[in-house]
Amino acid sequence: QVQLVESGGGLVQAGGSLRLSCAAPERIFGRNAMAWFRQSPGKEREFVAAITRSGGTTDYSASARGRFTITRDKAKNTVYLQMDSLKPKDTAVYYCAAGWLINRSPEYDYWGQGTQVTVSS
Repeated sequence: QVQLVESGGGLVQAGGSLRLSCAAPERIFGRNAMAWFRQSPGKEREFVAAITRSGGTTDYSASARGRFTITRDKAKNTVYLQMDSLKPKDTAVYYCAAGWLINRSPEYDYWGQGTQVTVSS
């Protein structure tokens, strides 16, 4: 059963922007940290960004820091990933995840089905 639902992926040119959204049931969103991971064909799932339950602390991978911003909206039970200055190497399926603590390892309790992001050169 899908608990988290991502949206906002698509095709964009290098240098462009996309905003990903992940909607979750309140029982999950209200109790958990949220994160974004990505996975390219033939590669392991890679940490992108995470935000604590309160929203007071965020963490970013080195490749995401300075270009991506993770936020969460309690009223909408939704977490966002604003991606700016996109590069072709950002092309991947992006997954939303929820878990008790922010973690750079994919050890989260809930996952979405993913949304494709393709950046053309």
